[in-house]
Amino acid sequence: MIFDDAWWSRWRESGNSLILHVDLRPDREREERAFALLDEEERARWKRFVHKGARRRFALCRAALRINLCGRLDCSNRELSFGYLEHGKPFAVVNGIPTDASFNVSHSDRHGLIGFAKQDGLGVDLEVRAPGRDFDGIGTRVYTATERRALSAAAGDGKADLFYRLWSLKEALIKALGTGFSLNPSRFEVPPPMLDGERAAAFRFPHLPADRFWLEDLGEPRFAAARAYRLAEDDLPAHTTQQETKGTPT
Repeated sequence: MIFDDAWWSRWRESGNSLILHVDLRPDREREERAFALLDEEERARWKRFVHKGARRRFALCRAALRINLCGRLDCSNRELSFGYLEHGKPFAVVNGIPTDASFNVSHSDRHGLIGFAKQDGLGVDLEVRAPGRDFDGIGTRVYTATERRALSAAAGDGKADLFYRLWSLKEALIKALGTGFSLNPSRFEVPPPMLDGERAAAFRFPHLPADRFWLEDLGEPRFAAARAYRLAEDDLPAHTTQQETKGTPT
């Protein structure tokens, strides 16, 4: 499928992964084209969304995902469907056969991200910053004591920036793990170097010390964002000298 007016574009790319940015601004023509690509189950899901914005975000992101997966899997849109793991993470199915395609989707307000990777265990998250919330109060439920102290010390716009940065990092890790929020985000901690401002670090969940992940802060002025992916044995990104960190809450 070729689109002259694609609503997605390459945003971040590395040796083992690609992230697309999806433009989710209202556009009736795009939304109609996107809806036409959805299958019966997806259209039923679309109808269950009450708000127009939620319908728009779902249709535009899912259609962009479909188009790009079809190109990667060399299949038609009609041949592509989705299955779901225990905690709701989707996987691609072609002609009834599950594939090993690794992808993840996130959206917030008028921005979406779709990540693709060569290896299993990918998570991406995007959060448009919304000022004026009770960040310290929310933080008591989702952050560790160390993270809450850092949040409490921040002021003004810096508090909102830190809150959403921490949240995007944690959600990307949870999505990479594939458990959904059956794992409370207060049970693990963002690597200390990243609390001090570093943009990337290796990470292990306290309850899964054998599994290693690479975590990256991809935030920019428009939104907070993060990518996490599972590392193979003896594998670290070549550009890093970061010390590996276990995410033990304190």
